[in-house]
Amino acid sequence: MKHLLKLLDLSTEEIIDILNLADQLKYEQKHGIPHNILKGMTLGMIFQKASTRTRVSFETGMYQLGGNALFLSSKELQIGRGEPVQDTARVLSRYLNGIMIRTFEQAEVENLAEYGSIPIINGLTDFCHPCQVLADLQTIREYKNKLEGLNFCYIGDGNNMANSLTVGCLKVGMNVTLACPEGYYPDKQILDFTRDYENFKIINDPVEAAADADVLYTDVWASMGMEDEVEKRKAAFKGYQINDSVMASAKSDAIVMHCLPAHREEEITSKVFEQHAKEIFDEAENRLHAQKAVMVRLMANEG
Repeated sequence: MKHLLKLLDLSTEEIIDILNLADQLKYEQKHGIPHNILKGMTLGMIFQKASTRTRVSFETGMYQLGGNALFLSSKELQIGRGEPVQDTARVLSRYLNGIMIRTFEQAEVENLAEYGSIPIINGLTDFCHPCQVLADLQTIREYKNKLEGLNFCYIGDGNNMANSLTVGCLKVGMNVTLACPEGYYPDKQILDFTRDYENFKIINDPVEAAADADVLYTDVWASMGMEDEVEKRKAAFKGYQINDSVMASAKSDAIVMHCLPAHREEEITSKVFEQHAKEIFDEAENRLHAQKAVMVRLMANEG
C-alpha cells in the first residue's frame, strides 16, 4: 500500500491489517505506552473543505506518533491561485513525508499521488471517505467482535459515505443493504463493484432495509457543497430517517452510527441519537486511531 486514495484500491487483507494496527495503537495510547514511530516526520494537511474531526484527529495523531502536522489552507497555498496540482505535489514531496488532502474532486487526490513521491492520504472527497470508514469498521468490530457475516444497513443519500461504506463493508464480508431514494444511489463505479457481491442490495423502504440489521448507519441529507439543494433534498429524503420504526425492524442489539455532524430530526431522531451516543462518539474517537494506523503503514519507511 503506497497511498490511501480510496477503499477500492485496498485488499481485504490490507484493510484488516490497518484495523489490527489501529486496535494496537489505541491500546497503547490508552495505557500510556509511547509509540514515536514517526518521530521527526511531517505530514502536510491540505484543506479545501472545512473540517473538525479530520484536522484535529490527524494533528493529534501525528503528535502522538512523534511527528508534526502542518495545516495548509488552500486559501494560503499557490494551488488556490491556480498552480497545477502536479507542481504542488512535486514541491511538497521535497519537504514532507506525507500529504493528507480534504477536497472536492477525487481526481485531485489521484493527481497528487501520480506526480508526488510521498504517500497521499484521502481525508475526504466528493467520491469517497476512506479514513472515516476504516474508523467505522474498527468501531463495529469493537462492538460486535467480528465483521464477517454482520448485516449492515445504510439509510440516506448515496454519497461519498455510502460509496466507501459499501466497498469497505463488502470487502470484509458484511451483508450490505442501502435504503436510498430513486435518483440518489451511489456512484456508478461503486454499483459496478457490487455486481460481484450477492450480499448487496438497494431497497427504497428504510424499514424494510433495516430488517435484522446488526448495524444501522446514516449521514446528512445534504453534504458539504450541496447547500443550494437543501430544500429539494429535504423533500426527496422525507422518511429516510433512523427512528423508532427503523430500530424496531433491526435486531434488538443493533448499534447506530453516524459520521457527524448530525442534523437531528432529519436523518436521525434526537431520541435514537442520544440512545446510541456512546457508539457514535466511540466511532468519532476511532478516527484518531485508524488514521494513525494508516500513517504508520504509509509513512514509517519514508524517513
